[in-house]
Amino acid sequence: MKICILSDSHDHIPLLDTAVAEAKERGAEAILHCGDVVAPSTMKCMNKYGLPVHAIHGNNTGDLFTLGQMASKPGNVIEYHGMDAKLTLAGKRIFLVHYPHYAHAMATTGEWDLVCCGHTHNFKQESVPNIKGGHTPMLNPGTIGGVGSAPATYVMLDLETMEAERFEISKSIEKDASDSTVDEYSQPAY
Repeated sequence: MKICILSDSHDHIPLLDTAVAEAKERGAEAILHCGDVVAPSTMKCMNKYGLPVHAIHGNNTGDLFTLGQMASKPGNVIEYHGMDAKLTLAGKRIFLVHYPHYAHAMATTGEWDLVCCGHTHNFKQESVPNIKGGHTPMLNPGTIGGVGSAPATYVMLDLETMEAERFEISKSIEKDASDSTVDEYSQPAY
């Protein structure tokens, strides 16, 4: 099973939309969002792809009430987990949290096959020694929102091989979308 891991979209809908479209073309069967969505309506663009989306909030929480309402609507693909998520996909135990220090602590427990985080806006992949004598993969996909000078990035991960590949989206996509006279992304939250 291939999954798309992304984080820190910060309301940059065209970049998020493009990443999910590309990830689906690359064979993604699920999307993991490691926080800092901000406005819940940002996530609506992902519904059209029909992939399950597992999302947590970060330090830029936005409207959590509306996010919870949106996630509970029938036909919505988004599952909102709160501040962290414990998932099992393709037999792999996955932990999502926004903060890298919290992710590192969870990786050291040896309870997880993969720990993912965000917050720094920088891609980082590492193997964390755990208390069970092994190593836990820890992954920060960077910022799909391309916040500040950081590139807009996401990661595709094959859960069978645990091989990850980082992809970058051109920030000009967002500029092109903002220049459009019809904004397909401006929709009510629910």
